Amino acid sequence: MAISPTDEKDTSSGNVDVQAGISDNADQLQRRLDNRQIQLIAIGGSIGTALFVSIGTGLMQGGPGSLFIAYSLYACLLGTVNNCMAEMATLHPVSGGFIRMAGKWVDEALGFMVGWNFFLYEALLIPYEITALNLVLTFWRDDIPAAAVCAACIVLYGLLNVLAVRAYGEAEFWLSGGKVILIFILFFFTLFTMAGANPQHDAYGFRYWSNPGSFAEYRSTGSLGRWEGFLAALWSASFTVVGPEYIAMVAAEAKRPSKFIKTAFKTVYWRFGMFFMLGALCVGIVIPYNDPTLLRILGSGGSGSGTAAASPYVIAMNNLGVKGLPHLTNALMLTSIFSAGNTYTYCATRNLYGLALEGRAPKFLRHCTKNGVPVFCFAVVMIFPFLSFLSLGSSSGEVLTWLVNLITAGGIIDYITMCITYLFFYYGCKAQGVDRRSFPYTGWGQPYCGWIGLCGMTLVVFTYGYSSFKPWSVQNFFIYYTMVILAPVLFFGWKLIHRTKVLNPRTIDLVWERPIVEAYESTFTKPPVGFWTELLHLFTFRKKQKDGPEH
Repeated sequence: MAISPTDEKDTSSGNVDVQAGISDNADQLQRRLDNRQIQLIAIGGSIGTALFVSIGTGLMQGGPGSLFIAYSLYACLLGTVNNCMAEMATLHPVSGGFIRMAGKWVDEALGFMVGWNFFLYEALLIPYEITALNLVLTFWRDDIPAAAVCAACIVLYGLLNVLAVRAYGEAEFWLSGGKVILIFILFFFTLFTMAGANPQHDAYGFRYWSNPGSFAEYRSTGSLGRWEGFLAALWSASFTVVGPEYIAMVAAEAKRPSKFIKTAFKTVYWRFGMFFMLGALCVGIVIPYNDPTLLRILGSGGSGSGTAAASPYVIAMNNLGVKGLPHLTNALMLTSIFSAGNTYTYCATRNLYGLALEGRAPKFLRHCTKNGVPVFCFAVVMIFPFLSFLSLGSSSGEVLTWLVNLITAGGIIDYITMCITYLFFYYGCKAQGVDRRSFPYTGWGQPYCGWIGLCGMTLVVFTYGYSSFKPWSVQNFFIYYTMVILAPVLFFGWKLIHRTKVLNPRTIDLVWERPIVEAYESTFTKPPVGFWTELLHLFTFRKKQKDGPEH
């Protein structure tokens, strides 16, 4: 793509700080996401139902000690994957993210496999969140028509994603802000109530770690039962703790990607520690793993009034007699769940678009509106939310359970692919004499982080459904391992049909779309605006400076 020099464009308002005539991307997507939007998407875009509701299952099966250790261990493991993805995505913020990188640097068949795996993973998460939304609404009353809630969510997701990407970014900025507020409310609730600041004046501290205990027995008794409880908590963590894939997907529509995407990836590390690890600790403090309400709802598939109290925090508030706060928590939880579904709709759409760009999906899906929205990809994605109507025929809890089990393995497969792709990228840089220190972000401890992430995630995905073997259950086996079975079928099927080959690191294309990104970033004539400065401008209603090429 030829890049011709242009003169700086000036206007009477003096608020244009870039040059005109330079393309944002090699495709039709447009870089419209501001720094504040990217950072809030990075912080809250992947936090949804699991951290507030589904985490209770891990507590019930593993106990507070197993839950905290499992979440800490898995967060550290995923941190190694994030370290890999950060280096690649800041250098190559391309449409489709890691799914196109896998085909570009490893094997076209791998790109095809992970692309469709990630698409199914994201698309199936949309009905999961809508089903969870219905579950949480039962906190107030049972007679809210579930079909109407499903339909309303589908319409709202459609409206927010069919508009320009800026509309999605703005919606996620405010919705993710609500998640952050909710998390801190729950943290302070834990701190104050454990110290005795509750209606019962009960300074319970870490009481539940000793009675009923730190480690629960699950499926078996004794040491084996406690080990199986830890494994159950680890599977809970593998569904809850996510992050790098979402930043990689928004990179193609981010302004100043080398700067803003780099910062977003860096926030993942402290988000893992603050939100997921500390969240797992708090859950184990506020409620015992054998709480009768928790056992009735999660252990026995209970339903009806108060089902939304499957959130351990809401159960704890009711146990302590805290008034008002459960309603606020539940309301903010609704915005959090809705936000997660919105993010999955966006990512599934962009993922399908990335597949189409590489010829791994029908060509007509490449069409975008003038605002840079892949409209046909969006139309395909909007079919999946209708699966949420399945919850009308059975309990919402059952639908949530099988969706979680079906989906989780797909997410881990994505992380495995990221590590494989990075190792090819790393050894390609080494073989071609490319100095990685010149990149916008250089991953630490490489290639060891790549290998640790690859081995660790592979071990997790293959032992994920061990419970289906004891006792043997065909139904459970396919629920747990459908995605694991589908992955090699997709990989070898594409490989046999198209005769693809594993690429040689010495010859892979490390330049790719980098010249286009550099040409775009060179058009900025003003320094980037910091996150807190953007927030100050927003809340003081100061006129926003334009921060991107004119179209």
